[in-house]
Amino acid sequence: MRARRSRAVSLLVTSVVLTGFLIPGADAQSEGGEALSGPEAVAVVEPAVVEPAAVDLDEIPAEPPVRPRPPVARELFGADCDTVIEGSQVSATCLNSYPETDLLRLHVECDRWWDVDADSAAVALAPAGRIELTSRCWKEVRSAWVTHQRP
Repeated sequence: MRARRSRAVSLLVTSVVLTGFLIPGADAQSEGGEALSGPEAVAVVEPAVVEPAAVDLDEIPAEPPVRPRPPVARELFGADCDTVIEGSQVSATCLNSYPETDLLRLHVECDRWWDVDADSAAVALAPAGRIELTSRCWKEVRSAWVTHQRP
């Protein structure tokens, strides 16, 4: 029965064979920086010297390092809101899927300097509740967002 070659030996043989194919085709550089080709181009390959790795035992800690505490779990609060801007109209549809009441405010920033920005009054949204908040500008809307607050 024949012994199998190890994977390391197979990789070594493969790399040597591939290197043998690649080096003769490469352009060798002369000392003046000119590329040589043809019979005067000679590729010289020096074998790499591999030194054994030195391990300093003083650098290895006696105990594993202390793991940092996991981040604090996020609080389950704040309704999920989808804001839609159509022309000068803004609507935000919110669904509170958390067990606490959420106070919502719709904020609208108008694009024109003379158009008044709007902040709605706080509206309470109970758990498992759904609500639609609307507002508008006279002309174009620059941005709109919803803020959340605990009661």
